[in-house]
Amino acid sequence: MPLTDKQRDFIVLANHRWNVKTGAVRSGKTYGDYFLIPDRIRDPERRASGGIILLVGATSATLARNILDPMRKLWGESLVGRPASDGGAVTLFGERCVILGASNAGQVAKIQGASVKYCYGDEVTTWSPDLFNMLKSRLDRPCSVFDGTCNPAGPGHWFKKFLDSGGNIYCQSYIIDDNPNLPPGFVASLKNEYTGTVWYDRYILGRWVAAEGAVYRRFADNPGEFILPADWSPQKLQRVMVGVDFGGNRSATAFVAVGEETCRGADGDKSGRADFNRLVVLNAERHSDAIDGDALSARFCEFCAGLEVLGCEVTVYCDNAEPVLIRTLKAAARERCPFVTVKLALKSPVNDRIRFTLRLLASGRLVLAERAGTVAAALRDARWSDRAESGRDSRLDDGSSDIDTLDALEYAIEREMRRYV
Repeated sequence: MPLTDKQRDFIVLANHRWNVKTGAVRSGKTYGDYFLIPDRIRDPERRASGGIILLVGATSATLARNILDPMRKLWGESLVGRPASDGGAVTLFGERCVILGASNAGQVAKIQGASVKYCYGDEVTTWSPDLFNMLKSRLDRPCSVFDGTCNPAGPGHWFKKFLDSGGNIYCQSYIIDDNPNLPPGFVASLKNEYTGTVWYDRYILGRWVAAEGAVYRRFADNPGEFILPADWSPQKLQRVMVGVDFGGNRSATAFVAVGEETCRGADGDKSGRADFNRLVVLNAERHSDAIDGDALSARFCEFCAGLEVLGCEVTVYCDNAEPVLIRTLKAAARERCPFVTVKLALKSPVNDRIRFTLRLLASGRLVLAERAGTVAAALRDARWSDRAESGRDSRLDDGSSDIDTLDALEYAIEREMRRYV
């Protein structure tokens, strides 16, 4: 696949200490780096210099997926090795490169005292600012250089402030239409799925904008579009997932049951496919009163008993912050609901779960039965916080909306991200 003019421009003009591409998803920001990184590593001055080469991503797994795996396909295994068994290093073009996951501040100690001659950074806006600040002092060689990419976040994000600081920085911005190799149908679908959300501005137009107002704006503006008719009955359900969020300080216990249903395109699919799967919120409960383990088990088993008539496998995903309560529910399920399997929720990053829910709603693949009234109210009332720290997006959690039910919904469906997106 040939480089675009914009990608070639970056390779030619990225001769600053800090070289950064920001902008839309799938816009071609990263592809040019598969050719730039080899040039950086093989540069004669850099090869002769002391210091380490550092590859940094949100996690080592995302770095492998976004950078190392595509480069290996392009250049071959002899030039792009596979990460060591501990995931901490990889050999690229004959040079040992250290790999770091940067989403938590605990990684800072790994580069203290190091001298970095080259650093490549992926998904920089997901990094801990402490690690980035440490990196500034580690690029201490005459040939030291940083190349990085990111999607925009809020205008108050720490990395945006750095880009605007007037330092020795070259920054290039992308919109999704900068990538001519994307299928037009995919671009149209992605634009539709993000319409009406902060991610349209960020992930389509490449803008640094704040998250404000309703989180699920499409639902809040027209909830009836997502509610199934009163005469709907589950007939084609393949399986059922239940999310459980346990109550605590000022919070409630929530149960949300979601079924996967196979539909025909005429039943409402917005993508134009002949048939498709969608997720149906079947039932939901929220208990705000303080309850002990026995009462919790009784309510949980009563909730699950109502799902047995569906004749599907039922898997329950619980908030993993409460191991004692999870053991209580497992014991109760074995005794009273043997058709139920209780597992730990993944608890993916909150904003990943929000984006997934938004895309499901936009594509007609998440709908609600009438008995899911607490979920409807939670989606309608959810708001972005205007007190987010470090410019990071945060869903308002001050008791004015039902975050407990949203968490339970997300625990039920988060494992479907890879299949549905």
